[in-house]
Amino acid sequence: MAPRYRDVNSRTIPEVVLPNGAKIRIICGRVGEVAGPVQDVVIDPEYLDVTVPPGSEFLHPTRRGHTVFAYVIAGQGYFCKEKRPFSHAVEGLNYFDMQWEPFVGNEMLVLFGDGDQVMVTTEAEAVRFLLVSGAPIGEPVAWYGPIVMNTEAELQVAFEEYRNGTFIKSRGD
Repeated sequence: MAPRYRDVNSRTIPEVVLPNGAKIRIICGRVGEVAGPVQDVVIDPEYLDVTVPPGSEFLHPTRRGHTVFAYVIAGQGYFCKEKRPFSHAVEGLNYFDMQWEPFVGNEMLVLFGDGDQVMVTTEAEAVRFLLVSGAPIGEPVAWYGPIVMNTEAELQVAFEEYRNGTFIKSRGD
């Protein structure tokens, strides 16, 4: 599919509030009958901005075969049923970093395994996170700053085009 620009601003993003007070801003995908403004993307992505209040649980269905991750932007929560800190892999500052907590906090990313749902629970503090998923594209990834391409050579061309003001192309280019 040809690349295209999508102008999405805060006013165009719908919000759903669940009975337990959890708030979901839907950028892409669907929650119940409410769809986000970004649609018709090949990998069928979902991009949600979720806030789970203190003492609550959030369950959200996921598609098998899709890559699913959560990036915490505020607060902390449990991103699995297991609350023991040594029950899952955690990358600390070093091998002897024994201050692992059972919760996931600000600026931490959780990459979920293949499954049918994501479960997040909170205790005394709310948690806000971006929940992102999509079908894998099975292509190599070369990434630098804001630009993602398939190879280092394509990255070099992209940055050269950016410097020359020709990076953004119209449909006729």
